[in-house]
Amino acid sequence: MADSSKQELVQLIKRFGAYLTIKISKLLPISLQNMQDSRSVGAIAGLAVAIVFTWRLLRSPSQPQRRQPKRQAGTPSSSGANTNSNANLVVSGVSSSLEDSRAQTVVDEFFQSVKPTLGQIVRQKLSEGRKVTCRLLGVILEESSPEEIQKQATVRSPVLEVLLEITKFCDLYLMETVLDDESERKVLLALEDAGIFTSGGLVKDKVLFCSTEIGRSSFVRQLEPDWHIDSNPEIIYQLSRFIKYQLHISPNRPERTAPNVFSTPSLEQFFGCV
Repeated sequence: MADSSKQELVQLIKRFGAYLTIKISKLLPISLQNMQDSRSVGAIAGLAVAIVFTWRLLRSPSQPQRRQPKRQAGTPSSSGANTNSNANLVVSGVSSSLEDSRAQTVVDEFFQSVKPTLGQIVRQKLSEGRKVTCRLLGVILEESSPEEIQKQATVRSPVLEVLLEITKFCDLYLMETVLDDESERKVLLALEDAGIFTSGGLVKDKVLFCSTEIGRSSFVRQLEPDWHIDSNPEIIYQLSRFIKYQLHISPNRPERTAPNVFSTPSLEQFFGCV
């Protein structure tokens, strides 16, 4: 392989690496503390680099190189030298632009074919956690207080797809503080009407009710989940010492109380479904 071809290949690989880094960061916006399975990302990057190597090595030149005519004896004029220099600069700039375009096209086409599914994103975001506990009010339900669900209980439709994916890979427990038995009945009926008990892996026995916030905190500690999802900052703070990871659902971005506590405006937004 000629020196010029080697240099061209090196430049392409450098540009490809830059585009690859940007693409990975956009497709998998996962914190390093939260992403345990980095081998999958390494495998994608390695495969992509191999594809570019193969593409570049097997690509035949579109036109055969012409022999450069022998230069005639004599000293070129100053004007001719400047013209040749400017022409070389223009050709070099066009070539660099073409290589940038080729590298970006290869990366775009590659990542279109390997875009992760929602199930893969859920597993990666949850760090392959196998047990999850989650409160209902303000996370799964439209209502945000025990008084509201005395009147009605409504499942948030945007969260359904994510919730069903979680039930496929995790042992999920839903829990809430209620004021009476009628509230429990309304919540269970709303979950049933939404198809959570039929489409997902959730059973009614894993929907837990208590009469106080302290009772919900005790449920979580007894179950010892890998993740707990809640909208009450006090519960999040109390459990931060005992639970591996927590997700605080809040419309505002609160200050991070502990390294193992993450925050998001909604559950579906945490998994990139908005």
